[in-house]
Amino acid sequence: MTIDVVDLRNFYTQRLGLVARRFVGREVRARFSDTRGMTVLGLGYTTPYLGLFREEAERCLAFMPAAQGVVKWPSTRQSLSALVDEFELPLQDASVDRVILVHALEMAHEPGALLREIWRVLAAGGRLLAVVPNRRGLWARMDTTPFGHGRPYSRAQITNLLRDTWFTPIGWSEALYVPPIGRGWFLRSAAAWERAGATISAPFAGVHLVEATKQVYRALPARREARRLVPTLEPALASSPRTR
Repeated sequence: MTIDVVDLRNFYTQRLGLVARRFVGREVRARFSDTRGMTVLGLGYTTPYLGLFREEAERCLAFMPAAQGVVKWPSTRQSLSALVDEFELPLQDASVDRVILVHALEMAHEPGALLREIWRVLAAGGRLLAVVPNRRGLWARMDTTPFGHGRPYSRAQITNLLRDTWFTPIGWSEALYVPPIGRGWFLRSAAAWERAGATISAPFAGVHLVEATKQVYRALPARREARRLVPTLEPALASSPRTR
C-alpha cells in the first residue's frame, strides 16, 4: 500500500513527525558522516533527511515513486526532486555513491526488483542505507503514521532480502523507541525514551536502519555443459570367417 506524498508531507510538519525526523535523521547522519564530493540519492520520501547532505555532497537527488507522487524539493531553490519509475531509474550504471531508502522498501510491490535496480545505479564501493519499519515495534502496529503502512521487516528478513539482491549488510541501528503518540507528555519525554531504548537494546524500536555495501563480484549459478547424445547402435550379425 502506497501513501500519497501529501500525507507524507503533512506528517512531517506535525509534532510527532518532527520527533521522527529528529531521531531517524540523527542515525542517518551517523551512518553517512562524510559525503563530500559524492552523489547522494534519496528514494521514496527522503526529503526530511536529504537536507543533512545538500550543502556537503556534490549532488543530492530526491526520487519519488510514481504511485506516491512528487513534491518540489527544496522549496526555495532549483528543484532536485523527480517523479520516477522506481524499477527503471533514469540514471546510468554505477553513477551514485550513496543511496537512502525511506518509506520505500516496505511500500514496494516487488522489493527484490527495487533493490536490484539500486544495485545497478550504485557505484562500486557505494553504500545503501535503508530505513525500514520494525516488525516488532509499536510504530508498525499503528497506521496513524507512515511507518504503520506497508510491510514491516524483522532483522532476519531484511538480511535475507539484501543478500538475495547482491548486498552485504555491514551495520545496524534502531530509532523511534518513543511510542507513536502525539500527546505532549510522550513528546516531551521522547529523548528519554530514545536513550533508555538504546541503552538496553530494546527490541521494540520503531525502525531499523541497515547499512549495506554492493557486492561487485557476486556469485553466479553454475552452468552445466550440455551432454552429447551418442546415437544408439542397432545390433547386426557379423559374417562368419571363411574356412579354407
